[in-house]
Amino acid sequence: MPDLPTLLLARDCGLHGLTAKDLAKRVRCGALVRIRHGVYTDGAAWRELKDWQKYRLQIRAAGEMFEKPTIFARHSAASVWGVPTIGAAHSVQALALTNDGGRSRAGVRRHFAAPSSLEVVRRDGLLVTSRVRTVLDLAAFTPFAEAVVPLDHVLRPDAAAQLPALSKDELRAGIGSIYSAARQRRIHAALNFADARAGSAGESYSRSLLHLAGFEVPVLQQELRDEQGLIGYTDFSWKRANVVGEFDGEEKYLKPEYLRGRTPSQVVVEEKYREDRIRAIGFTVVRWVWADLMQPGRLELKLAAAGVPRRRARSAAFDAQKVP
Repeated sequence: MPDLPTLLLARDCGLHGLTAKDLAKRVRCGALVRIRHGVYTDGAAWRELKDWQKYRLQIRAAGEMFEKPTIFARHSAASVWGVPTIGAAHSVQALALTNDGGRSRAGVRRHFAAPSSLEVVRRDGLLVTSRVRTVLDLAAFTPFAEAVVPLDHVLRPDAAAQLPALSKDELRAGIGSIYSAARQRRIHAALNFADARAGSAGESYSRSLLHLAGFEVPVLQQELRDEQGLIGYTDFSWKRANVVGEFDGEEKYLKPEYLRGRTPSQVVVEEKYREDRIRAIGFTVVRWVWADLMQPGRLELKLAAAGVPRRRARSAAFDAQKVP
């Protein structure tokens, strides 16, 4: 987890020689940004953060303001664990241990959880639901395509967070009796589909959308070779149609673990050479990015145009809309 900017609490402003007027003036000129009531951070640093980093800082800000211990859950717990989720506009989410229906207070959405069923962990100074409970909650309460993303992630070791992989048996054991029958069915559907071979959140989300669109199941991490030897491993492969699918996330061109000492421009050139070799052995290569996944039907259109076969008729959503 990259370092996040420091939080400035309004109640501590006097310690920094600031008055309420000073705070207001700095907010107006952009030097400070108010994250939530009573909590500020450096404006320039805030504007440099990615959406997921801003969300993580909002969670930390909420933790600073509550007098009673707060147990963060669902998307917020996933953020603290470093588990990817889909979407950028999530509210801060925490648990209510009394069953009053759950409600939002002070910008935090509360969900009821029976104390007897909870496993709570302190991580990065915050109380959060366990990794197992966190991803099961997401599987129970988010759409299938989104639920698969965190499940895929925890099925493989998380080197960045130094966390081991969880097994499907461990996750199934965590379901217990805390979810309704309908929620359990949702969890099992996503868990049965989850696959540790997915290399990123984008690949996981892509695979889920392809499944919902009715395409044939692709082979993941297919090894391809030519007369020169190993070309590489493709994200998705439909051998019967001679089509390869590749999700291009920005981490491939920015993160050190992917760059491995190369510059982004070198990676681009190597990717182009790799793609040329794949095409030379008879495959059509289809590439897509996050924007394609966020526009309903766009990925479906790309793969249908490339001739990827379907296990059932095309989806109603594909027929019903014109996709640019």
